[in-house]
Amino acid sequence: MNIILLGPPGAGKGTQSARLVEQYGMRQLSTGDMLRAAVKAQTPVGIKAKAVMDAGELVSDEIVSDLIDVELATMEADTGAIFDGYPRTAAQAQILDGLLEKHGRSLDYVIELEVDEDALVERITGRFSCANCGTLYHDTANPPAKPGVCDVCGSTEFKRRPDDNEETVRTRMQEYRAKTAPILPGYEARGIVRRVDGMASIGEVAAAIDAILK
Repeated sequence: MNIILLGPPGAGKGTQSARLVEQYGMRQLSTGDMLRAAVKAQTPVGIKAKAVMDAGELVSDEIVSDLIDVELATMEADTGAIFDGYPRTAAQAQILDGLLEKHGRSLDYVIELEVDEDALVERITGRFSCANCGTLYHDTANPPAKPGVCDVCGSTEFKRRPDDNEETVRTRMQEYRAKTAPILPGYEARGIVRRVDGMASIGEVAAAIDAILK
């Protein structure tokens, strides 16, 4: 099973990808993670990518496709792939089709986690964590039992991510819509797009994805 998981930051792609990896033995192919790993390992593709990034330029589709090509070549035939963060353009979608065909694979589903923008803003801007042990909380959905005190370690120090603010979240949503809009029509025409309510609970989202994959 080879799938593309779509959704804006905060939609829960990472959570669901991790679960699919654990439950089904699939491999998550996140272009950002693969790029960092290749640069750190100083692979031929990584060396090429580092030179481009050091020059302040964007990594080309050719380099990204080389990363995916290498990754697919190392995977067992019965191991499914989850593409996260790729493709983002119609050109990349075409490249991915070619890579999958090269490795005897095909794309089964494009699963989009749909979100309500206002609700997503509330979900993300309300997040905070214990500065001591890292336990996650939310202003309304999951506050500490005793205000200002961590349930786990008793610390009174908390922190929020600096980019968890409304302006940043809405900018990300705009970018997501602009990037995904060009690739969806082609997949829609092939009848492989499925949509899941990304605002549902983690368990409900997982059940909906499982129903698609079975």
